[in-house]
Amino acid sequence: MKQQACYLPAEWHPQSGVQLTWPDEYTDWASILVEVLPVYEQIAREILKREKLLVVCRDKTKLPDFLQVESRQLIIREMSVNDTWARDHGAISLIRDGKPSLLNFRFNGWGMKFAAAHDNQITPNLMRQQSFAEGVITQDLSYFTLEGGAIESNGAGCLLTTSECLLSKNRNEHLGQAEIEFFLKKILHAEKVLWLNHGFLEGDDTDSHIDTLARFCSEDTIAYIRCTDSSDIHFDALQKMEAELKQLTDQYDRPFKLVPLPFADPVYDENGDRLPATYANFLILNKAVLLPVYEVQQDAEAIEIMKQLFPEREIIPINSRALIKQHGSIHCISMQFPQGVL
Repeated sequence: MKQQACYLPAEWHPQSGVQLTWPDEYTDWASILVEVLPVYEQIAREILKREKLLVVCRDKTKLPDFLQVESRQLIIREMSVNDTWARDHGAISLIRDGKPSLLNFRFNGWGMKFAAAHDNQITPNLMRQQSFAEGVITQDLSYFTLEGGAIESNGAGCLLTTSECLLSKNRNEHLGQAEIEFFLKKILHAEKVLWLNHGFLEGDDTDSHIDTLARFCSEDTIAYIRCTDSSDIHFDALQKMEAELKQLTDQYDRPFKLVPLPFADPVYDENGDRLPATYANFLILNKAVLLPVYEVQQDAEAIEIMKQLFPEREIIPINSRALIKQHGSIHCISMQFPQGVL
């Protein structure tokens, strides 16, 4: 990778830690807390084995015992929260001249679909509570709505996103595609913005966040969900997305290596509504990848593909059926920070 003075690091960049915002009885998880808390606890334990964990919560006395006491590895911060989607209310990290800086964008509940006034203040509150390392530069960009799940970086100048999300109403609708692309290049120092115009998941509230559809696994490799069942409602859109991916080129105008991920068998909630089960919503950690699985036959294939994509990292399957009941998965509930932030 060529050296840039400022760039948006890829997720596999060495990390200092990960933020989780903890569910409680006042979040949308209330009705299934007994199901979802063990998933959060498993994810928290896996993070703590490898790096620091920043836990945002309403009341730290409600945390499990192993998260009750701060340590060099564990940072706990109490504040008001609406919900727990740290990927989208968490700070986005840049690397400037070899040092990390944090960008605070506006989070408005995915285009004002859900209340987000408290979540929009989580990053500023963390800054005020001195949650980040001394000397970490912070920048307020709260005039622009941007969620972490809406963008993917290959760490070398390419930014991958979807027009369905970034051009949606109630985010930055006063700006056109050219203006948003100019902004992303200027603020996130992207050399090339890659737009996907097709692809969606039933049950997704985010207007097709890229982290549910296609992910960078290395500077030149993209893993993406592929639907081969012509009777499935997703078939046409995901076939068109695959065709778009084949036309994309990197910062050197070279095609990407494309690795299809299996499409999970349908998973439904108690009302018969389909849930967004996707293997693309994995989280890369130092020396590991947390992979959502859903108790369906495609889980085993997804695990094997991930082992090939990340041969130097341990692949840790996490049963995420509880997470998708609130329409997100592992990547959606977490936000990683590069070395030097925590």
